Amino acid sequence: MQEKYKTNQILNIILVSIFTVGILLSVGQMLSLAFPYLVPPFPTDIDFLESKQWVVEKWHWLAAFYIHISSAIITLAAGLTQFSKAFMKRFPVWHRKIGKLYVFVVLFVAGPSGFVMAFYGNGGLLAQYAFIAQAIAWWWLTYMAYHRIIKGDLKGHCKFMIRSYAMTLSAISLRAATYIVSLWKFNNGITCPNITYSLICYPDFYILIAWLSWVVNLLIAEFLILIGIVNYYLPAKRV
Repeated sequence: MQEKYKTNQILNIILVSIFTVGILLSVGQMLSLAFPYLVPPFPTDIDFLESKQWVVEKWHWLAAFYIHISSAIITLAAGLTQFSKAFMKRFPVWHRKIGKLYVFVVLFVAGPSGFVMAFYGNGGLLAQYAFIAQAIAWWWLTYMAYHRIIKGDLKGHCKFMIRSYAMTLSAISLRAATYIVSLWKFNNGITCPNITYSLICYPDFYILIAWLSWVVNLLIAEFLILIGIVNYYLPAKRV
């Protein structure tokens, strides 16, 4: 039993270390993506917005876009403190404060703005349904994390925070999948439209990753919970 406990601890530490590096890379990636949009003269015809010219004139969508990309950086960065065991132990007050900030931003800023944007997602209705479901799931999982801690359920809180943050990382998953597939197509000389490779061409590919970018993240979160990563943060009492 003691040997199994030590093995699980080592495995969890390795996973958390990988997770921490992933968060740092994700924050850096989101900063690099958001920065061009947030500096004067606030261009609306570059990168992602280049494909949204049909909706960029709608003030509510553009406001939701700027709010969402700005708040996304906060939610991603919060993971560095919320999932660091050392930070939790040394700075518990700051852990709670930043946790409350994360919950507030998701519930009242990033979640609602993402929900508005979801109705105008690229890829048609099937992709839009994916983004709408994602926004609702993200909001609900984050609310449940807050609800559980208010009730004093630390283990339940930890599980829902892992699920919530998995949803937060879905933005990075979507962009990473897009980059990898685009690179693969370029290296293999595949151009779209292409009947043989329709699944990696627009709109089929975008619909696919619109769903998989958050569903796969949730499955990974459930796997981590299943193998006992929560015990790394909240060790079970041994008798």
